[in-house]
Amino acid sequence: MSNAIVKAFLDTDSETFSYVMHCPLTHQAAVIDPVLDFDYKSGRTSNQGAQRMVDYVVEQQLQVQWILETHAHADHLSAAPFIKAQLGGHIGIGEHIREVQKIFKEVFNLEKEFLPNGAQFDRLFADGEQFKIGELTVRVLHTPGHTPADLAYIVDEQIAFVGDTLFMPDVGTARCDFPGGSAATLYASIQKILALPDSTQIYLCHDYPPEGSGREHEFMTTVGAQKRESKHVKQGVTAAEFVAMREARDATLPMPRLILPSIQVNIRAGNLPPADDSGKVYLKLPLNLL
Repeated sequence: MSNAIVKAFLDTDSETFSYVMHCPLTHQAAVIDPVLDFDYKSGRTSNQGAQRMVDYVVEQQLQVQWILETHAHADHLSAAPFIKAQLGGHIGIGEHIREVQKIFKEVFNLEKEFLPNGAQFDRLFADGEQFKIGELTVRVLHTPGHTPADLAYIVDEQIAFVGDTLFMPDVGTARCDFPGGSAATLYASIQKILALPDSTQIYLCHDYPPEGSGREHEFMTTVGAQKRESKHVKQGVTAAEFVAMREARDATLPMPRLILPSIQVNIRAGNLPPADDSGKVYLKLPLNLL
Protein backbone atom coordinates (compact mmCIF):
# COMPACT_ATOMS: atom_id res chain seq x y z
CA MET A 1 0.00 0.00 0.00
CA SER A 2 0.96 3.64 -0.36
CA ASN A 3 2.94 5.12 2.52
CA ALA A 4 0.65 8.16 2.48
CA ILE A 5 -0.93 9.09 5.82
CA VAL A 6 -4.44 10.49 5.44
CA LYS A 7 -6.42 12.40 8.06
CA ALA A 8 -10.09 13.16 7.36
CA PHE A 9 -12.06 16.15 8.65
CA LEU A 10 -15.87 16.24 8.45
CA ASP A 11 -17.82 19.47 8.03
CA THR A 12 -21.18 18.40 9.42
CA ASP A 13 -23.10 21.34 7.94
CA SER A 14 -22.35 20.39 4.32
CA GLU A 15 -21.46 16.73 5.02
CA THR A 16 -18.12 17.39 3.34
CA PHE A 17 -14.89 15.54 4.02
CA SER A 18 -11.61 17.44 3.72
CA TYR A 19 -8.23 15.78 4.04
CA VAL A 20 -4.65 16.33 5.06
CA MET A 21 -2.41 13.80 3.34
CA HIS A 22 1.31 13.63 3.99
CA CYS A 23 4.47 11.71 3.26
CA PRO A 24 5.79 10.22 6.53
CA LEU A 25 9.39 10.29 5.29
CA THR A 26 9.54 13.98 4.39
CA HIS A 27 6.51 15.47 6.24
CA GLN A 28 5.49 17.15 2.97
CA ALA A 29 1.70 17.46 2.82
CA ALA A 30 -1.34 18.38 0.79
CA VAL A 31 -4.65 19.78 2.04
CA ILE A 32 -7.57 18.58 -0.08
CA ASP A 33 -10.96 20.33 -0.44
CA PRO A 34 -10.87 22.53 2.71
CA VAL A 35 -14.19 24.08 3.80
CA LEU A 36 -14.92 27.67 4.86
CA ASP A 37 -17.76 27.91 7.37
CA PHE A 38 -20.61 30.02 6.00
CA ASP A 39 -23.88 30.96 7.68
CA TYR A 40 -26.32 31.71 4.89
CA LYS A 41 -28.84 33.46 7.13
CA SER A 42 -26.39 36.10 8.34
CA GLY A 43 -23.85 36.06 5.51
CA ARG A 44 -21.06 35.44 8.01
CA THR A 45 -17.95 33.40 7.28
CA SER A 46 -15.73 31.64 9.79
CA ASN A 47 -12.48 29.67 9.69
CA GLN A 48 -13.35 27.47 12.67
CA GLY A 49 -13.49 24.23 10.68
CA ALA A 50 -10.40 24.97 8.61
CA GLN A 51 -8.52 25.89 11.77
CA ARG A 52 -8.79 22.25 12.87
CA MET A 53 -6.80 21.31 9.78
CA VAL A 54 -4.23 24.02 10.48
CA ASP A 55 -3.86 22.82 14.06
CA TYR A 56 -3.32 19.23 12.88
CA VAL A 57 -0.66 20.29 10.37
CA VAL A 58 1.17 22.26 13.06
CA GLU A 59 0.90 19.42 15.59
CA GLN A 60 2.29 16.92 13.09
CA GLN A 61 5.03 19.36 12.01
CA LEU A 62 4.05 19.06 8.37
CA GLN A 63 4.95 21.34 5.48
CA VAL A 64 2.07 22.04 3.13
CA GLN A 65 3.10 21.98 -0.52
CA TRP A 66 -0.34 21.88 -2.10
CA ILE A 67 -3.93 22.88 -1.45
CA LEU A 68 -5.81 20.70 -3.92
CA GLU A 69 -9.36 21.26 -5.11
CA THR A 70 -11.12 18.37 -6.84
CA HIS A 71 -13.51 20.86 -8.53
CA ALA A 72 -15.37 24.12 -7.95
CA HIS A 73 -17.75 22.92 -5.26
CA ALA A 74 -21.43 23.86 -5.29
CA ASP A 75 -22.25 22.98 -1.69
CA HIS A 76 -19.58 24.73 0.35
CA LEU A 77 -17.16 27.63 0.13
CA SER A 78 -13.47 26.83 -0.14
CA ALA A 79 -11.08 27.72 2.67
CA ALA A 80 -8.05 27.44 0.38
CA PRO A 81 -6.95 31.09 0.83
CA PHE A 82 -7.07 30.75 4.63
CA ILE A 83 -5.04 27.53 4.53
CA LYS A 84 -2.51 29.16 2.21
CA ALA A 85 -2.20 32.24 4.43
CA GLN A 86 -1.64 30.10 7.53
CA LEU A 87 0.49 27.29 6.13
CA GLY A 88 1.72 28.21 2.65
CA GLY A 89 1.35 25.95 -0.37
CA HIS A 90 0.02 26.34 -3.89
CA ILE A 91 -3.68 26.13 -4.78
CA GLY A 92 -4.28 23.65 -7.60
CA ILE A 93 -7.33 22.61 -9.64
CA GLY A 94 -8.02 21.11 -13.06
CA GLU A 95 -7.36 23.19 -16.15
CA HIS A 96 -10.99 22.86 -17.23
CA ILE A 97 -11.94 25.26 -14.43
CA ARG A 98 -11.76 27.85 -17.21
CA GLU A 99 -14.91 26.35 -18.74
CA VAL A 100 -16.70 26.57 -15.39
CA GLN A 101 -15.53 30.15 -14.88
CA LYS A 102 -16.80 31.16 -18.32
CA ILE A 103 -20.23 29.65 -17.64
CA PHE A 104 -20.66 31.29 -14.25
CA LYS A 105 -19.17 34.64 -15.18
CA GLU A 106 -22.25 34.98 -17.39
CA VAL A 107 -24.65 33.50 -14.80
CA PHE A 108 -23.50 36.02 -12.16
CA ASN A 109 -22.65 38.86 -14.57
CA LEU A 110 -19.30 39.20 -12.80
CA GLU A 111 -17.10 42.29 -13.01
CA LYS A 112 -15.18 42.74 -16.26
CA GLU A 113 -11.90 42.40 -14.32
CA PHE A 114 -12.71 38.76 -13.56
CA LEU A 115 -11.07 36.81 -16.36
CA PRO A 116 -12.10 33.17 -16.92
CA ASN A 117 -8.51 32.09 -17.54
CA GLY A 118 -7.79 30.14 -14.34
CA ALA A 119 -5.15 32.66 -13.22
CA GLN A 120 -6.86 32.94 -9.82
CA PHE A 121 -5.31 29.54 -9.01
CA ASP A 122 -1.60 28.85 -8.60
CA ARG A 123 -1.64 25.73 -10.77
CA LEU A 124 -3.97 24.26 -13.38
CA PHE A 125 -3.49 20.51 -13.74
CA ALA A 126 -3.84 18.63 -17.02
CA ASP A 127 -5.12 15.09 -17.34
CA GLY A 128 -2.27 12.62 -16.82
CA GLU A 129 0.05 15.14 -15.18
CA GLN A 130 2.17 13.89 -12.28
CA PHE A 131 3.72 15.69 -9.33
CA LYS A 132 5.38 14.75 -6.06
CA ILE A 133 4.45 15.31 -2.44
CA GLY A 134 7.62 14.27 -0.70
CA GLU A 135 8.18 10.67 -1.83
CA LEU A 136 4.54 10.26 -2.89
CA THR A 137 3.66 10.41 -6.60
CA VAL A 138 0.31 11.97 -7.49
CA ARG A 139 -1.29 11.40 -10.90
CA VAL A 140 -4.05 13.69 -12.11
CA LEU A 141 -7.11 12.02 -13.62
CA HIS A 142 -9.68 14.23 -15.35
CA THR A 143 -13.15 12.98 -14.33
CA PRO A 144 -15.74 15.36 -15.81
CA GLY A 145 -19.48 14.80 -15.65
CA HIS A 146 -20.53 16.32 -12.33
CA THR A 147 -18.80 19.47 -13.62
CA PRO A 148 -16.43 19.93 -16.57
CA ALA A 149 -13.43 20.44 -14.29
CA ASP A 150 -13.60 17.51 -11.86
CA LEU A 151 -10.36 15.72 -11.04
CA ALA A 152 -9.32 12.64 -9.11
CA TYR A 153 -5.89 12.68 -7.49
CA ILE A 154 -4.33 9.19 -7.65
CA VAL A 155 -1.58 8.69 -5.07
CA ASP A 156 1.02 5.98 -5.73
CA GLU A 157 -1.63 4.26 -7.88
CA GLN A 158 -3.19 2.99 -4.64
CA ILE A 159 -5.25 5.87 -3.22
CA ALA A 160 -7.78 8.03 -5.09
CA PHE A 161 -9.30 11.31 -3.90
CA VAL A 162 -12.34 11.46 -6.17
CA GLY A 163 -14.24 14.58 -5.08
CA ASP A 164 -17.98 14.29 -5.74
CA THR A 165 -17.75 11.80 -8.61
CA LEU A 166 -18.49 8.76 -6.43
CA PHE A 167 -20.16 8.33 -3.05
CA MET A 168 -20.40 5.32 -0.76
CA PRO A 169 -21.89 2.30 -2.57
CA ASP A 170 -25.25 2.70 -0.80
CA VAL A 171 -25.46 6.35 -1.88
CA GLY A 172 -24.29 6.16 -5.50
CA THR A 173 -22.88 8.90 -7.68
CA ALA A 174 -22.78 12.65 -8.23
CA ARG A 175 -25.58 14.62 -9.83
CA CYS A 176 -25.00 15.90 -13.36
CA ASP A 177 -27.58 18.66 -13.81
CA PHE A 178 -25.38 21.66 -13.08
CA PRO A 179 -24.36 23.83 -16.06
CA GLY A 180 -21.75 21.87 -18.03
CA GLY A 181 -22.65 18.54 -16.39
CA SER A 182 -23.35 15.31 -18.29
CA ALA A 183 -24.50 11.90 -17.07
CA ALA A 184 -22.94 10.13 -20.06
CA THR A 185 -19.63 11.88 -19.38
CA LEU A 186 -19.80 11.00 -15.69
CA TYR A 187 -20.32 7.31 -16.52
CA ALA A 188 -17.20 7.32 -18.69
CA SER A 189 -15.22 9.08 -15.96
CA ILE A 190 -16.31 6.56 -13.34
CA GLN A 191 -15.17 3.72 -15.57
CA LYS A 192 -11.68 5.23 -15.51
CA ILE A 193 -11.71 5.14 -11.72
CA LEU A 194 -13.10 1.60 -11.63
CA ALA A 195 -10.28 0.49 -13.93
CA LEU A 196 -7.88 0.99 -11.02
CA PRO A 197 -7.00 -2.12 -8.97
CA ASP A 198 -9.82 -3.40 -6.75
CA SER A 199 -7.73 -2.67 -3.65
CA THR A 200 -7.46 1.05 -4.48
CA GLN A 201 -8.79 3.12 -1.59
CA ILE A 202 -11.32 5.77 -2.66
CA TYR A 203 -11.56 8.85 -0.45
CA LEU A 204 -14.85 10.68 -0.86
CA CYS A 205 -15.70 14.36 -0.61
CA HIS A 206 -19.20 13.72 0.76
CA ASP A 207 -21.27 11.10 2.49
CA TYR A 208 -25.03 11.15 2.97
CA PRO A 209 -25.94 8.11 5.08
CA PRO A 210 -29.30 6.81 3.81
CA GLU A 211 -32.23 7.31 6.13
CA GLY A 212 -32.73 4.23 8.24
CA SER A 213 -29.28 2.82 7.44
CA GLY A 214 -28.11 3.35 11.00
CA ARG A 215 -24.56 4.03 9.90
CA GLU A 216 -22.34 7.00 10.66
CA HIS A 217 -20.65 9.16 8.02
CA GLU A 218 -17.93 7.26 6.17
CA PHE A 219 -15.19 8.69 3.98
CA MET A 220 -13.43 5.72 2.40
CA THR A 221 -14.42 2.81 0.18
CA THR A 222 -12.58 0.77 -2.45
CA VAL A 223 -12.76 0.20 -6.17
CA GLY A 224 -13.72 -3.41 -5.51
CA ALA A 225 -16.59 -2.41 -3.23
CA GLN A 226 -17.89 0.03 -5.83
CA LYS A 227 -17.81 -2.64 -8.54
CA ARG A 228 -19.63 -5.14 -6.34
CA GLU A 229 -22.08 -2.97 -4.45
CA SER A 230 -22.64 0.53 -5.90
CA LYS A 231 -26.34 1.15 -6.33
CA HIS A 232 -25.57 3.19 -9.48
CA VAL A 233 -22.44 1.79 -11.17
CA LYS A 234 -21.79 -1.75 -9.99
CA GLN A 235 -20.60 -4.21 -12.61
CA GLY A 236 -23.26 -4.92 -15.20
CA VAL A 237 -24.83 -1.44 -15.23
CA THR A 238 -24.68 -0.14 -18.79
CA ALA A 239 -24.05 3.44 -19.85
CA ALA A 240 -27.62 3.75 -21.14
CA GLU A 241 -29.07 2.44 -17.88
CA PHE A 242 -26.93 4.79 -15.84
CA VAL A 243 -27.80 7.85 -17.93
CA ALA A 244 -31.53 7.10 -17.76
CA MET A 245 -31.38 6.63 -13.98
CA ARG A 246 -29.14 9.64 -13.34
CA GLU A 247 -31.14 12.07 -15.47
CA ALA A 248 -34.45 10.93 -13.96
CA ARG A 249 -33.09 11.26 -10.45
CA ASP A 250 -31.45 14.65 -11.08
CA ALA A 251 -34.79 16.02 -12.30
CA THR A 252 -36.18 15.48 -8.78
CA LEU A 253 -33.32 17.05 -6.81
CA PRO A 254 -33.42 20.59 -5.40
CA MET A 255 -30.43 22.84 -5.96
CA PRO A 256 -27.82 22.66 -3.18
CA ARG A 257 -28.51 25.16 -0.41
CA LEU A 258 -25.20 26.98 -0.90
CA ILE A 259 -24.73 26.73 -4.68
CA LEU A 260 -25.13 30.46 -5.35
CA PRO A 261 -22.62 31.73 -2.77
CA SER A 262 -20.29 28.75 -3.23
CA ILE A 263 -19.74 28.95 -6.97
CA GLN A 264 -19.09 32.70 -6.93
CA VAL A 265 -16.31 32.19 -4.39
CA ASN A 266 -14.89 28.88 -5.58
CA ILE A 267 -14.28 29.94 -9.17
CA ARG A 268 -12.07 32.64 -7.60
CA ALA A 269 -9.95 29.97 -5.85
CA GLY A 270 -11.85 30.62 -2.63
CA ASN A 271 -11.34 34.38 -2.64
CA LEU A 272 -14.29 36.68 -1.98
CA PRO A 273 -15.41 39.14 -4.65
CA PRO A 274 -13.67 42.53 -4.61
CA ALA A 275 -15.01 45.04 -2.10
CA ASP A 276 -16.95 48.07 -3.28
CA ASP A 277 -15.85 51.67 -2.71
CA SER A 278 -17.09 51.52 0.90
CA GLY A 279 -15.09 48.38 1.65
CA LYS A 280 -18.11 46.08 1.78
CA VAL A 281 -18.13 42.70 0.01
CA TYR A 282 -21.27 41.38 -1.67
CA LEU A 283 -22.36 38.13 -3.28
CA LYS A 284 -24.96 38.14 -6.04
CA LEU A 285 -28.28 36.30 -6.04
CA PRO A 286 -29.38 35.75 -9.67
CA LEU A 287 -33.09 35.14 -10.02
CA ASN A 288 -34.76 32.43 -12.14
CA LEU A 289 -31.52 31.20 -13.73
CA LEU A 290 -30.90 27.80 -12.11
